[in-house]
Amino acid sequence: MTTKASARIEVLARRPDFLRAAQARRQGAPGFLLQARQRRGDEPVPAEMIRIGYTCSKKLGNAVARNRAKRRLREIARAVLPLAGRPGWDYVLVGRPGATADRLFADLLADLTRALTQIHAAPAPRGNARSPDPGGPLREPPKDHRR
Repeated sequence: MTTKASARIEVLARRPDFLRAAQARRQGAPGFLLQARQRRGDEPVPAEMIRIGYTCSKKLGNAVARNRAKRRLREIARAVLPLAGRPGWDYVLVGRPGATADRLFADLLADLTRALTQIHAAPAPRGNARSPDPGGPLREPPKDHRR
């Protein structure tokens, strides 16, 4: 079994990976929103890898403000994920307007540590109203009662 310190960290780059993370677990923090999902065993990504993505929308401001917020998110992920992240998981950090770029760096570090602890302590979601369970029972199509 690999230790947490030896887990490789890779950056998410494909939109479908971000979309899958957005439909999984979420944990809000004062400086950002953390989205996290445990990858399935049949995905072509090595199980011992931690993947991280960053999103900062135009709500954060101009390009300079968005880039500053992303740099801060990258740095807290670099410091915290090797210790508190879990291999086999994808994480996405979403910047918050007026908070990510202005919050004290030590507070951002504490926010990420706390958010990861809460994400991993939460039980697995039972169902999602947005996406049906693919392994559920098959339904028959509705009958047409018109004549």
